[in-house]
Amino acid sequence: MAVLSIPSTGQEIKDPAEIKQYLNQRGVFFAQWEASVVFEDTASQEEILEAYRHELEPYMSANGYTTADVISINKLTENYDAVRAKFLSEHTHSEDEVRFFVDGQGLFWFNLDGHDVFNVLCQSGDLISVPAGTKHWFDAGEKNPFVKAIRIFIDTSGWVPEYTHSGIEQKYI
Repeated sequence: MAVLSIPSTGQEIKDPAEIKQYLNQRGVFFAQWEASVVFEDTASQEEILEAYRHELEPYMSANGYTTADVISINKLTENYDAVRAKFLSEHTHSEDEVRFFVDGQGLFWFNLDGHDVFNVLCQSGDLISVPAGTKHWFDAGEKNPFVKAIRIFIDTSGWVPEYTHSGIEQKYI
């Protein structure tokens, strides 16, 4: 279950309907799917995608997405500090960044013009779509990272981050 936090006000939202409303008002899509399949850390991308094909195919077809893969970060992840640093820098993408969390958790941070910086702790079952051009960063955690998420895009070129170099993320790390 997701948790939305606004550090500047100390506000925390745990109700899924309120989180969805807050995010949707800011152009960020949020939904919850059932994530009932448990995978080993060594589960293959194909196994994970197949387990959720019944959710993925209709969603991707309805929204024009053509490709999906799996990001799995855990105690087996080599060079985790470098991987984490890449995601921790504020960036945008040329297309929507869609993530469905099948296990574990990760923290999406948002820096939307005209709004306080906020974050959403996404956990198993949470689906979030960060619109193209949205300033954000992601943290899988400093210690004991654990996240398995399906990434969905129109084209793999949309996965390339465009760093803002604003440095704002340093206030929150």
